[in-house]
Amino acid sequence: MTAGPAPAKPEQLQMLWPAARLASPPEVLVADGYRVRALGPAEAAAHAELMRRAGFADWTAEKLAPWLLRILPDGLFGIEHLATGALAATAMATHNPSELHPFGGELGWVAGDPAHNGRGLGQAVCAAVVSRFLRAGYRRIYLKTDDWRLPAVKSYLRLGFVPFLHRPEMAERWREVCARLGWPCTAEEWISNVA
Repeated sequence: MTAGPAPAKPEQLQMLWPAARLASPPEVLVADGYRVRALGPAEAAAHAELMRRAGFADWTAEKLAPWLLRILPDGLFGIEHLATGALAATAMATHNPSELHPFGGELGWVAGDPAHNGRGLGQAVCAAVVSRFLRAGYRRIYLKTDDWRLPAVKSYLRLGFVPFLHRPEMAERWREVCARLGWPCTAEEWISNVA
């Protein structure tokens, strides 16, 4: 007996920064003992090490190279642990337009070192990315995530992102995610917040 094709991976969930908050950048709150800063290309090896600690086992400095062509100037953020100088979290602001997101900026490749969990670093680095997009004049800021990344989804919701219901089946998937998170499912409000 031969195995059939592997089941298709579901399309990622998407979230948007609400149109009503385009004039309201989120506050970047960094825990004591850490600082958020822009990373440069010379820090590709340190970035790769952080990505591997965060679970992206195949990430290398070379894998970052094509992203550097799309990251906004000073748009690759890291949170540095001051006592050790090690990177504890990262995210990038990429110019990544698509059919669904013309002129869109994507918050992407969010990662954190598990040794620093529970300090709000993921939310802080994402706030830095959103603020960078808003300073650059972006009106469409989005991100992609997975149904099973519940801590990340909750962080995005707390920051102010709203689910993007771009396909009919997305409403049910978001209802399930919200139920697992104990988060209110307000689909009508989410739709009205889209620019």
